[in-house]
Amino acid sequence: MSKVIMVLCDGLRYNTAVEMMGYMELMVEKQLASRYYIQGEMPTISRPMYETIHTGTPVNIHGITSNWVVRPSNMPNIFSIARENGKITAASANFWFSELYNGCPYISWQDKECDDPALNIQYGRFYTNDAIPDEEIFNSGQSLLRKYHPDYLLIHPIGMDALGHIHGPESNQYRNNAMLIDMFLATYVPGWLDEGYTVFVTADHGMSRNNSHNGSLPESRDIPLYLIQPQKPVAKILENNQSMLSIAPTVLKIMGLPVPATMKQSPLV
Repeated sequence: MSKVIMVLCDGLRYNTAVEMMGYMELMVEKQLASRYYIQGEMPTISRPMYETIHTGTPVNIHGITSNWVVRPSNMPNIFSIARENGKITAASANFWFSELYNGCPYISWQDKECDDPALNIQYGRFYTNDAIPDEEIFNSGQSLLRKYHPDYLLIHPIGMDALGHIHGPESNQYRNNAMLIDMFLATYVPGWLDEGYTVFVTADHGMSRNNSHNGSLPESRDIPLYLIQPQKPVAKILENNQSMLSIAPTVLKIMGLPVPATMKQSPLV
């Protein structure tokens, strides 16, 4: 049983992570982390994939079919299951997570900072502007960690997606931002592991050559999943496609929480 931190890098392509994230690849090379080649669900857009990652269900089941479907989740999800089982949840993330797991409508002045044990995301720091520096998102996540010691913490940097839309996935701006995220991870991950956290680093979707994402192209669907467990070295590099639907049951299994019948994919570990 372990606490979990998930770093969900919005718009991070699999090949970009492998090529540009030196610390994460060091951990894989030294057999201290697993890297999984994940085939994302479709449509490869953000709000539906946030829900898929956290419910372990495809879009046709959970019903968040586009970014324009704005309503709370009606499926068992990592946040709700953790809260129902007496765990502490937190997130430094885009406000769409607040809409999905805490309620609609999102009111910035009221909901930007939440500290309410009755909510699914009990301790949240949400942003509405995609131009926010990833550094600030990591800083807020680390602040939540220090203040509340959550059992499940989501950190959701959005710079990859924002820069990919503006400059494209082959641009220096997009690729250099992957290196920047890797530097934040290199700074924080050792301490997280010392505190007994299992760390997931993954994405919701990639980025296609038209500076966007939505369809079935591999560059939109193929994303990384790095899994680092404290004091439990692993040595897996799975290049064959693994399902995004396996992420939620894997998190719950590692946390020692029940996996609902709605999550039909087997855990990765």
